[in-house]
Amino acid sequence: MPKAAILEKAGEPLVIQEIEVGEPAPHEVLIDTKACGLCHSDLHFIDGAYPHAMPCIPGHEAAGIVAAVGSEVKTVKPGDHVVSCLSAFCGHCEFCVTGRMALCLGGDTRRGKGEPPRLTRDGEMVSQMLNLSALSEQMLIHEHACVAIDKEMPLDRAAVIGCAVTTGAGAIFNACKLTPGETVAVIGCGGVGLAAINAARIAGAGKVIAADPLPEKRELAKALGATHTVDALADDAAEQIVKLTGAGVDHAIEAVGRDASAKLAVKVLKRGGTATILGMMPLDCKVGLGAMDLLSGKKLQGAIMGMNHFPVDLPRLVDFYMRGLLDLDTIIAERISLDEVNDGFDKLRDGHTARSVVVFD
Repeated sequence: MPKAAILEKAGEPLVIQEIEVGEPAPHEVLIDTKACGLCHSDLHFIDGAYPHAMPCIPGHEAAGIVAAVGSEVKTVKPGDHVVSCLSAFCGHCEFCVTGRMALCLGGDTRRGKGEPPRLTRDGEMVSQMLNLSALSEQMLIHEHACVAIDKEMPLDRAAVIGCAVTTGAGAIFNACKLTPGETVAVIGCGGVGLAAINAARIAGAGKVIAADPLPEKRELAKALGATHTVDALADDAAEQIVKLTGAGVDHAIEAVGRDASAKLAVKVLKRGGTATILGMMPLDCKVGLGAMDLLSGKKLQGAIMGMNHFPVDLPRLVDFYMRGLLDLDTIIAERISLDEVNDGFDKLRDGHTARSVVVFD
């Protein structure tokens, strides 16, 4: 039986135990997980900031190899290398048919109440987090939660495309639709922010300003394409960014999930600029535009998972890596085993490194 990292109660360490994984239903895919990145979104549930049914298995940034498929699966086959994505889409709702797949609530991609659970432990249900539960040696997911990729792509690098890169790069390519030469400020240089910086370079941005309180993160940002860096906690951080650009930036991307960083994103916009919020804010947080911001034509938007079209976007991002355009090696700080997952999340809380990736043998 596969082993998984199980969250019994918010605020407590994950426990490594064996689970039972069901047989694939007609539209489901069984995947041998090969790598899973540790993401701040997991921490929101692990630490109790966002509610979730317990026990559950976190993890949503993964890559693996298809072991078996259900009778109706058309998109992948056994032996395919795949990247998973938490924004599983149904394919027929209003959001899907109007090209906004990331907004699909995905109700049809989960098992119904009368059906047996996908994951159990000693016969009792284990909840599946964000459609995936990827911190497990096997995943059982809907076919619309994964996409086949080039088998030459290293799976540890492919894993981080599933969330951090899809979210950060998607913000640039999809939500912002950045025009070459436009200026960008990225606030927060974790995995998502670094991916946004890298994508801004690929898209031909003019000045790319990285704002983060940690010097080591600012150095990573330079390696990935930032033209300038600013200490995000400096009293004059907004003034520095506006001065660097002359009038403010065309696009400000918040990649932390904090009230102060969202306000900074709005503050550094030029007339007509757009602030895009990617981070998971505290549930009681509100972000807004003032009267003068509105009169200046400024815009504020959310962009869940970078507003991705992941069956198309993910293979393109893989191609960017294979051609040397997308730098995933710098984003990955360490590779660890499943048994080291709690230490990995502790490092994520400290905030001094980019991505830790759990690698399964």
